[in-house]
Amino acid sequence: MTTYQHLLEEDLDKTIRILTLNRPERLNAWNTAMRAELRDAVERASEDPDLRVLILTGAGRAFSAGEDVSDMPELAAIGTRGFRSVARRIHDVFDTIEAMEIPVIAAIDGVAAGGGFELALSCDFRVLGESSRLVMPEAKVGLIPGSGGCSRLVRYVGLGRAKELVMLGANLDAAGATAAGLATRVVAGGQAREAAISLAQDLVARAPLAIGMAKLVLNTCTDVDSETGRRLERLGQSVLKTTNDHREGASAFIEKRAPQWSAT
Repeated sequence: MTTYQHLLEEDLDKTIRILTLNRPERLNAWNTAMRAELRDAVERASEDPDLRVLILTGAGRAFSAGEDVSDMPELAAIGTRGFRSVARRIHDVFDTIEAMEIPVIAAIDGVAAGGGFELALSCDFRVLGESSRLVMPEAKVGLIPGSGGCSRLVRYVGLGRAKELVMLGANLDAAGATAAGLATRVVAGGQAREAAISLAQDLVARAPLAIGMAKLVLNTCTDVDSETGRRLERLGQSVLKTTNDHREGASAFIEKRAPQWSAT
């Protein structure tokens, strides 16, 4: 395990890892150091052959308030090209979370605002405590969501609702997030982490190669025409048909027993 200054890393076993954003005094808003640590931890997770599920959560009373507002003058001072370079690095983190072929769960208790909301949008599942709030406040400081808060959000909720959230800075509570299709599960306050672990265990019980292929094909299908999507489905299925896990799953189904996945 790696020790970080602003990030806690915990392996429940070799298959489930929890990354906890750990600046609770700043509502887990990220600074330069936290961005670098998150990038390192996510890249390491994406390359871990034993890992089956990654959980992201926040310490204290928030998931994350996004970029630390006190650091914004420093970011503005580096110029437009410098800012785009910094932005690409955090975009790479979110893109890796979206692309890695294992499920990633955001466990959200409290607020996920701005970049924190964008981080949650890059995950595959979002488990919310009933008092959680999702909000894009960037318009209040003369900005727009610039790390997927426009491009990912509009895919999830549609153009009209995305404009409401981005341009008006509307809050989504847990019920609103459920209605918008953003919440996978809503649980009692303070229970999002444990509920995310339960969801992770459900996912670990399923064929890991099939789960990874499903994520890859589903994500890709959001950006291609339907015929290309069906070709991807056929390609993905043809690969899975040759795996030991498929043979094991079929045998276990016939024999009425739990399958033993090997990820091969």
